[in-house]
Amino acid sequence: MFVARNLRKTNIAEYLLYMWQVEDLLRANRLDIDALTERVVSQYHLDDTQRAELVEWYENLLEMMRHEGVEKEGHLQINKNVIIQLNDLHARLMHSTKFPYYQAAYYKVLPAIVELRAKSGTQDETEIENCFDALYGVWMLKLQHKPLSKETLGAMQDISTFLGMLSDYYQKDNAGELKFE
Repeated sequence: MFVARNLRKTNIAEYLLYMWQVEDLLRANRLDIDALTERVVSQYHLDDTQRAELVEWYENLLEMMRHEGVEKEGHLQINKNVIIQLNDLHARLMHSTKFPYYQAAYYKVLPAIVELRAKSGTQDETEIENCFDALYGVWMLKLQHKPLSKETLGAMQDISTFLGMLSDYYQKDNAGELKFE
């Protein structure tokens, strides 16, 4: 919760990836708050107030997961809303003449996005979500010490740079600093 709160303010892309990790952490603990408290919360050095706040945050997320039917897979609506916001911003950046570097970064990753969509069959997801799926998937493979090709690592670096730019523009847009025309 403390990490999520900070990332939400400073880097929306890292925030979303972190929240997807939290969803998986909750699933790994069978959506059981007692197991989560024992295995996760107890590892933090928190005072009683902070501990109670963290447990309540996890309880709220668990309840949302149950209510939204994403106990086994999928993402919480709060996380889907971030994708929607980023996708909307992406469209505005692409339709403006003021962001050629962003547009160049997008066209650089577009072949990788097309390949990802073809391999995964995820035509119903946005390209922005495909980019996040790819980064999260590669991160999972790295945690499992699975080998990755140079091409994959290069594509992920480009996607990471692209999402980093989008994240920076998101922060600027929220601060009212972006001018589209």
